[in-house]
Amino acid sequence: MARPQLSVSPYWELIFDADGDAETRSRDRLLTGVAQHGVRDLLVFAHGWNSDRSGATRLYDRFFTHVPRLAPTAKIGYVGVVWPSMRFSDEPIPDFPRSVAATTTARPTLDKDTRHALLETFPGRATVVDQLARLLDQQSREEAELDEFVRLVRLLVDLVPPGPQALFAADTLAEGVPQDEPEMFRATAAEVCGEFGRALARVRSPGQASFSLPNPWEGAHELLRQAAYFAMKRRAGTVGERGLGRVIGQLAERSPRTRVHLIGHSFGGRLVSFALRGLPEGVRTVKSVTLLQAAFSHYAFAARLPHDSRAGGVLQGQQNRIDGPLVCCYSEHDDALGTMYPLASRMAGHDRELHEVAIGRALGVKWGALGFDGVQAVPGTRNMKLAEALRGPLPAKGCVNVDAAAVVRRGGPPAGAHSDIAHRELARLVLAAGRVRGPAAAPDVPPG
Repeated sequence: MARPQLSVSPYWELIFDADGDAETRSRDRLLTGVAQHGVRDLLVFAHGWNSDRSGATRLYDRFFTHVPRLAPTAKIGYVGVVWPSMRFSDEPIPDFPRSVAATTTARPTLDKDTRHALLETFPGRATVVDQLARLLDQQSREEAELDEFVRLVRLLVDLVPPGPQALFAADTLAEGVPQDEPEMFRATAAEVCGEFGRALARVRSPGQASFSLPNPWEGAHELLRQAAYFAMKRRAGTVGERGLGRVIGQLAERSPRTRVHLIGHSFGGRLVSFALRGLPEGVRTVKSVTLLQAAFSHYAFAARLPHDSRAGGVLQGQQNRIDGPLVCCYSEHDDALGTMYPLASRMAGHDRELHEVAIGRALGVKWGALGFDGVQAVPGTRNMKLAEALRGPLPAKGCVNVDAAAVVRRGGPPAGAHSDIAHRELARLVLAAGRVRGPAAAPDVPPG
């Protein structure tokens, strides 16, 4: 496949498989090219859920296009990380054509694009995908059919996979034991699908009470989405630590003066954060990390969890491996992380607590994501509005939460503004976090 042409240069793709092994040619082109071009600052962007390579490339082009005008004198290189992820085609992405981001349909089905994405993401599971599609098409009222759907979802995503990916599912640890394995499959199929159906209704009609029973097959479709995304979350950690972290170490050997700035959207935020854990000892070339709507636990960097003093985040202390700040952007308009993420992380369905709390916000206190309310339980974390962060200066070290809701606000159900990130203001924030020298610019966001 030909290398994509972006509006910025020099640009390299860095391609990984699901186990974090780098494609040799893409890695070597990067290592050689950075030295040949004399790159001073290297912006490395990892996508989250995407349907294909071209979708990731479009995201990188839309985000990076702002950078040359913001820092015209800086010697910048650009990297787009490509890893095996997927996106359900009913999730709209702001400014993407409808063929790329279809609108939500009234009837939950597996359309052609989503079926193709599932087959690409979970190779060897064609029969399972066909059976899931058949059950969604039929939408039987028999509880046994719903039970069969849940069984097939579990089989599809392989909750405990063979190989290295099994080690990268957790966001928090207690005495070395993962604590956040999904509990979505412990409840009965009717309970879990009903709960997801009610959550979808709240996302589509916020603040409105619904007196009709949710369609359990809508909840079943959402269960498939969340289970698939759990597998993507697991892969992101694998690719970050086993793949990207090692390549950054190799780059430090070849081009020790190149300053690396990591950027991650959604599960890509998890990927670049786990890359810190994979850095070889003594490597200090990572000068900033910027997380855009990161889809993993807001306690991942905590030494101790507020609700369990015996447990801590799986990345505790890794922010100290950055020779600069870890900037976490979040938005209250992100429904994927504000409602669906904590529900999927928490869902057990065996007690009344789930049904008695307000979906999303109350669950989010314990099960929240970084992209919804920022880094939690890390002493010294600075909290800023986007306008304040752009006025600067940003802290030179440590964790910085930036409320980006002023610009990250567009998007329809079920994900909300989760993918609304290709903004000039966020590109400016990346440059500010990395202390990439450029001319002063007027604020883009009104004070607030």
